[in-house]
Amino acid sequence: MTRRGFIKGLLGVILAGFFAATYGFFIEPALRIRVKRWRIRREDWTATPLKIAVLSDLHVGEPFVGLKRVARLVKRINALDADLVLLLGDFAAGHRFITAPVKIQDVAPILGDIRAKYGVFGVLGNHDWWDDLSAQKRGSGPNLYAETLKENGIPVLSNQAMKLKEPGIWLAGLEDQLAILKGHGRFAGLDDLPGTLEQIEDDGAPVVLMAHEPDVFPNVPSRVALTLSGHTHGGQVRLFGWSPIVPSRYGNRFAYGHVREEGRDLVISGGIGCSIMPVRFGVVPEITVIEISA
Repeated sequence: MTRRGFIKGLLGVILAGFFAATYGFFIEPALRIRVKRWRIRREDWTATPLKIAVLSDLHVGEPFVGLKRVARLVKRINALDADLVLLLGDFAAGHRFITAPVKIQDVAPILGDIRAKYGVFGVLGNHDWWDDLSAQKRGSGPNLYAETLKENGIPVLSNQAMKLKEPGIWLAGLEDQLAILKGHGRFAGLDDLPGTLEQIEDDGAPVVLMAHEPDVFPNVPSRVALTLSGHTHGGQVRLFGWSPIVPSRYGNRFAYGHVREEGRDLVISGGIGCSIMPVRFGVVPEITVIEISA
């Protein structure tokens, strides 16, 4: 190889690295947004066809997810004309690389403008619990994020199930599985799957379960038609359908997208924000839309 050829090759590598860094650390996490759609058909779906819009893992904080961006997300969600909008937790910032923190008291009124035919509901994520130091000290609720969302018209389901007579489904929300920090990389969950499901009557109506982390899915019974989760951000870096790091003990099995196992359906949203590091590459921030019918 000639010196000129070597220099050209080196410059090419440098430029490629610069583009990848700019894209992964700024363009994709801060500027891009998409609507990702999944269509699911189930023979046991007895309710009317349902369009569910999911917003997960906002991790609100400047410069990536500020209040103006949240407002744009709300406007886009409302334009989807969804039957049901579900917020899957982690409203709190998930990394230290923010120029200005944003409080849930500022975010909740904006999220309160979301509109859907059958309502807007949510659950909490691990960062929502970790950010509430009083709740951490108690090892239990009440949680600041849940209370603030409720004050702005968004019910937060904590190990609760409720019947939505229209469209004829049960909606359940599981409390977070990593809620309480125990130190040395250990966590205690506040989730109670059996207790949540005990509230559901055996009336044949489909069940939709919100669970921030997807790791509960192997324990979800066939009575639940659809489980919706976030938490993983698709690994934040995803190449050719594979993520090198996934915050799940099941790795890429529950990293992203629609998973069907033993007749049960799970959809993991790629979410909006970032955790640990402000980088996304190959996992464009998304509003997730699930259309489910018989």
